[in-house]
Amino acid sequence: MCEAYINKPLGFKAGGIYAGLKTNPGNSGNTDLYDVALLYSEQPANVAGVYTSNLVKGHSLVRSIELIDRKKPLKAFVINSKVANSCVGKNGLDDAEKIAECAASNLGISADEVLTASTGTIGVRLPVDKINAALPKLASSISADAGDGHKAERAIMTTDTVPKEVTAAVTLSSGKEVIISGMAKGSGMISPNLATMIGVFTTDASIDIPLLNKLLRSAVSHSFNRVCVDGDTSVCDMVTIWANGASGAVIEEGTSDCELFLEALTDLATDLSRLIAKDGEGATKLLEITVDGAKSDKDAMLIVSAVAKSPLVKTGFFGEDANFGRIITAAGYSGASFDPDRIDIDVAGLPVCRDGIMLEFDEDEAAKLLHEDEIKIEITLHEGESFDRMFTCDFSYDYVKINGSYRT
Repeated sequence: MCEAYINKPLGFKAGGIYAGLKTNPGNSGNTDLYDVALLYSEQPANVAGVYTSNLVKGHSLVRSIELIDRKKPLKAFVINSKVANSCVGKNGLDDAEKIAECAASNLGISADEVLTASTGTIGVRLPVDKINAALPKLASSISADAGDGHKAERAIMTTDTVPKEVTAAVTLSSGKEVIISGMAKGSGMISPNLATMIGVFTTDASIDIPLLNKLLRSAVSHSFNRVCVDGDTSVCDMVTIWANGASGAVIEEGTSDCELFLEALTDLATDLSRLIAKDGEGATKLLEITVDGAKSDKDAMLIVSAVAKSPLVKTGFFGEDANFGRIITAAGYSGASFDPDRIDIDVAGLPVCRDGIMLEFDEDEAAKLLHEDEIKIEITLHEGESFDRMFTCDFSYDYVKINGSYRT
């Protein structure tokens, strides 16, 4: 497996720096502290994005959406952690613009070629002076080296405890190779559709913007949009993909190369989604919930969402309590249409419900299975052909501790 870092595709540089935004590194998971990241493409890149469904949106995000919607190539991306730049009025847009202007002047490009993203505490002004004081050094130090890519990832982390980076090489029908890399942050306030998470993909393939949009939306639909940590959806969240064409390879719609690229992108998005769920705030277990045999896609989605968001299900898995009646209860109040007398449930391969009847099982065997750090919950309805999946995690004491004192 090749080393994963966001600037691995040809023509990309990246880096991270400490600008003095983070004051308490205790939850950051960083050995070295970084809080501002910079991604740069030597060639203008086509960019597509998907964004939080929350009606309230952060100012850095609003600015970036406007730029991406122009459908013009872009060259740089500044991401800061600690401060969300949200709910501060017109000042928020002005602050994001000032940061873009500073980055642009140090990179020799236009501010309209620079995207901005912020993540952290809502309702606090961005410390523009601190960020802009750090940007000249950051802009001069970015590179294509793996170490600088890792710095960029660590700079966007908030309560994350582990970095989240992925890379894949795709060999096309011509024999040319293209690279796709991704990085993400996210640990809490996570629920479909997107949440307190920022995801970035880069590729050295040439892909036009309409196709890039289709590919990203397809990859996100059952990956990032199937992650739930706590049921909250925040205001600054986005996933973007940058395609700069530096490899010389062109991906066109309807080709086998396009299918290969989408498969690789979807796999990378799924890997990042699993990492986000497993690194949920205070989490000790990754839970993968599947529903098969539903009457409709909507029914399948309703059930996986209800089970994933259930505090009783999540705390039960943390306590390793084999009270699996909580799962069928969540399915029952989900709003999905199904026959309760036909539902089957398996937990970590252990049959716990058949035809709606909770089964007796070996408590010692169940205890061993529940002690694992990755557990699959399989729900079968025998109603139709629809399937869905959700990644989530357990609720521990530490989730309350982290969110009870998030600002400190």
